[in-house]
Amino acid sequence: MQIILILFELVFSASIAIYAVSMLYSQLKGAPYVPSNQKEIEELLKLAGLKPKQLMIELGSGDGRVLRTAVKNYKVQGIGIDVNPVLNSWATFLAKRQKLLNIKFISKNIFDYDLSKADAIYLFLMPELIDKLENKFNHEIRPKTIVISHGFEIKFWKKYLIKKRDHKPFPTYYYLIT
Repeated sequence: MQIILILFELVFSASIAIYAVSMLYSQLKGAPYVPSNQKEIEELLKLAGLKPKQLMIELGSGDGRVLRTAVKNYKVQGIGIDVNPVLNSWATFLAKRQKLLNIKFISKNIFDYDLSKADAIYLFLMPELIDKLENKFNHEIRPKTIVISHGFEIKFWKKYLIKKRDHKPFPTYYYLIT
């Protein structure tokens, strides 16, 4: 019995350490894990105009709750990109538990993933990281793509802003690329 207790403590301690390191890694990469509540996610997705079979990419997907909601409610295909492999594993587990088939999560830096096939892109990133995406966005995102930025505006794309959802604590900005 003593051995089982020691093994449990070791596994528990290792799990906590892995989680803490993965959260610190996300923070250092400029995208801390800040989950949105489900009601807010449903409301902000309603305004996005998503259609079945569109490809939606979530940058900094965390536990995948936004992408899972979009796949479930709007029948889009979903790809979540996050640098944190622990969150990606959790997101994959949750998607499988919900029996969502058209969704996958990739452990990758968002700067290294091609966005050119996306019909919709969702992000909830810090302004400094959004600013660094300007060149990538301008070269990879094609016309008629909807870009949803939760929390912070995309300053370099003010000309594409089509609507803003004012909500506390974070507004949501919708951009249609022309």
